[in-house]
Amino acid sequence: MKYTAINPQLYINNRKRFAQQMAKNAIAIFANNPVVAENGDAVYTFKANSNVTWLSGITQEKTMVILYPDNATESAREVLVIQRPNELMEKWNGHLLRKEEASAISGIKNVRFTDDIDAMIQAWMHHADTVYLDTNENDRLGADTLRTDLVFVHEFMKRYPLHHYERAARIMKRLRAIKTKEEIAVVQQAVDITAKAFDRVCRFVQPGVMEYEIEAEITHEFLRNRATRHAYGCIIASGDRARTLHYVDNNMECKSGELILMDFGAEYGNYNADLSRTIPVNGKFSKRQKEVYDACLNVHYYCASILKPGINYADYIEKVNKEMEKQLMKIGLISKQDIKNQDPAQPAFSRYFYHGIGHHLGLDVHDTGTRNEPVQEGMLFTIEPGIYIEEEQMGIRIENNYWLTKTGNKDLFKGIPITTAEIESVMKH
Repeated sequence: MKYTAINPQLYINNRKRFAQQMAKNAIAIFANNPVVAENGDAVYTFKANSNVTWLSGITQEKTMVILYPDNATESAREVLVIQRPNELMEKWNGHLLRKEEASAISGIKNVRFTDDIDAMIQAWMHHADTVYLDTNENDRLGADTLRTDLVFVHEFMKRYPLHHYERAARIMKRLRAIKTKEEIAVVQQAVDITAKAFDRVCRFVQPGVMEYEIEAEITHEFLRNRATRHAYGCIIASGDRARTLHYVDNNMECKSGELILMDFGAEYGNYNADLSRTIPVNGKFSKRQKEVYDACLNVHYYCASILKPGINYADYIEKVNKEMEKQLMKIGLISKQDIKNQDPAQPAFSRYFYHGIGHHLGLDVHDTGTRNEPVQEGMLFTIEPGIYIEEEQMGIRIENNYWLTKTGNKDLFKGIPITTAEIESVMKH
């Protein structure tokens, strides 16, 4: 790992939170994601199961976390399972964790190897009544996605068919949505690295630069500040390409008079930042560009003013959509007549704002959490309104990350340029 050591108390607290939600005499088993074949003898870059990471901080493949709070043997109430180090494998692929190293990262004292755990699980299962198994229940998961997480579940239930099974994801969705101060401290480091990268590209951009060169500057700043990787595919969309929400080709020249919509974030300590900014290629917004940008920024500020503990997320979205209508009317994109005659299933504003206003953020960029209940203290959201105008070949999005507290919300990106004047000032370099 590139990032510095994280206090294991973060993971100790997370395990306690999950154990408190378990049924009496229950065991919970979390298995890491498998390594997935790519082409030939290559494999896709490994990404650990976020639930395993949340519970242990271990991102090494073939890891398991087993929780059995009512186990008669105290040392077996928390067990970490890792692969046994192999000298030949390490010559090819590098260092594998030793038991003491895994214990130091996770705070779990009982660390076992994968090749000696089966007999132990069998004995524990003979005493447990309820079993929690882990599956991916993210609401945005594609219906046609290959579900590798179900392979372990099916095999385990086949081996022990008469137990009572529960979904670990139901508990995880609630717990992971509420970020602790320790988690936010790690997210803040990802945010700070992302902010440094934004400052770097603002001073780098000029007419004639290629989109991929901007991406390279971001990557350079991420790595030199110990970020593990990009949190997601880096979006550097100049001109009309900004209307494509997940544009990642990043292969075109940035021309004077155009805007560049940039959407990127660093992953640090396995937690993610998520930033969007829109800047002028030549360092100066035109009158119309500023007008549209300010309308989008007004929606962003409005969102931040009402996104507080207790508001129902559906009500929040409805209020935001009304504010977007108001701002689009002010800049001449829709009229009162358009709103009066609109199809409720496809409102007038949706021609220019056609995505959600934000999402939960954390170990996953689109993190787990409900949208059907009032938002709670501790949740971490993105706020990311956008205005996309086909006839003007323009797209603008403005995104920051907000942690909800008792008194409102905390903007983790507070202080980095967000207004047109602030952006123009830093681009003067």
